[in-house]
Amino acid sequence: MRDAARRVPRWIGIGLFLYASVFALSAAKAFLVPVVLGFLLSMVFAPVRRALERLGLQSWLASFLIVLVLLCGFLGTVATLAMPVSTWIENAPRIERRVEVQLNGVSQSINEVFRANKKIEALASGSDDSGQKVQVEKGQSVTTQAAMLAPSMVAQLLFTFVLLFFLMASGDMFYEKLVHVMPTFRDKRRAVRIVYNAERKLSRYLFTITLINFGLGVAVGTAMLIYGMPDPVMFGVVAFLLNFVPYLGALVGIAAAGVIALLSFDWYGWSLIIAGTYLALTTIEGQLVTPYFVGRNLRLNTVVVFLTVSFWAWLWSAVGMIVALPLLVAVRTICEHIEELDHISAFLSERHAEELPAEPEDTPDAGN
Repeated sequence: MRDAARRVPRWIGIGLFLYASVFALSAAKAFLVPVVLGFLLSMVFAPVRRALERLGLQSWLASFLIVLVLLCGFLGTVATLAMPVSTWIENAPRIERRVEVQLNGVSQSINEVFRANKKIEALASGSDDSGQKVQVEKGQSVTTQAAMLAPSMVAQLLFTFVLLFFLMASGDMFYEKLVHVMPTFRDKRRAVRIVYNAERKLSRYLFTITLINFGLGVAVGTAMLIYGMPDPVMFGVVAFLLNFVPYLGALVGIAAAGVIALLSFDWYGWSLIIAGTYLALTTIEGQLVTPYFVGRNLRLNTVVVFLTVSFWAWLWSAVGMIVALPLLVAVRTICEHIEELDHISAFLSERHAEELPAEPEDTPDAGN
């Protein structure tokens, strides 16, 4: 009875701590999102920076080149998607009418739903003309909201790249400080091993996934070009970006391909064919390509991955879905090297992954 009474305050404290942590992560989203992105990118590109330094470049110059390449890649992606997305937004009213026409031939019941919806809108607005006016005002409000959010997004982006530059330009200063504050030599060695292994695994994982996603984007774009879909380059870029989000990204891409095919062709069967093609390509990537090129020791528990992506999507929306998997890889790497947390590492791993031999550890000195 006394033991149970002693445990209650501890569990209450843990619960309050978790609640406060989630609240803090949500409340400080505008600040924490670029900070987390900056630290993750610095760990991913640290091996690249060291490779450039071995070629004779100074830390600041190597860091500047990496940030410049990342910034150019980001701006190129935005420029590629800007025109098609703006065109789809401008044609939203026409697209809505075409969806109604297409679905009218598929199911009479769905047609009745649209008719009922129109009647409700007419009753609410008073006339068709006023209803059209409401649609235009909604379109203007979306544009206004996008214009209002743009400065904040640009500021966060600039903050991320500036922080990334300073983190990488400082070299291994943070690691040296980390070693300095550790009390014993054993703790110093463990800290360096954790950091460098986390860097190595994050870099290997994300670079491999990026190449795989690039191949998937090329395959999807080529397939859309063969089918005669509009903006096949946009499809390729979107498939490349969405595939960084496990499970949910593929589902969104399949649904988007099916809907756009429904709008682009008179025969609704093309929607099923194109969505099925997208599904087949993502299935080949997820079941064959990724397991082959990504080592089993880097694969994670699928249920934990899905829950992690869902949690961070709820907390930080789209950015949360992107950082969820790298954060999970980093947490698992840390748990692997701490005996007290080894059971958490086994839980986060794929089935039987903990039975495989550990990878050889190439841990350099903190000062290198």
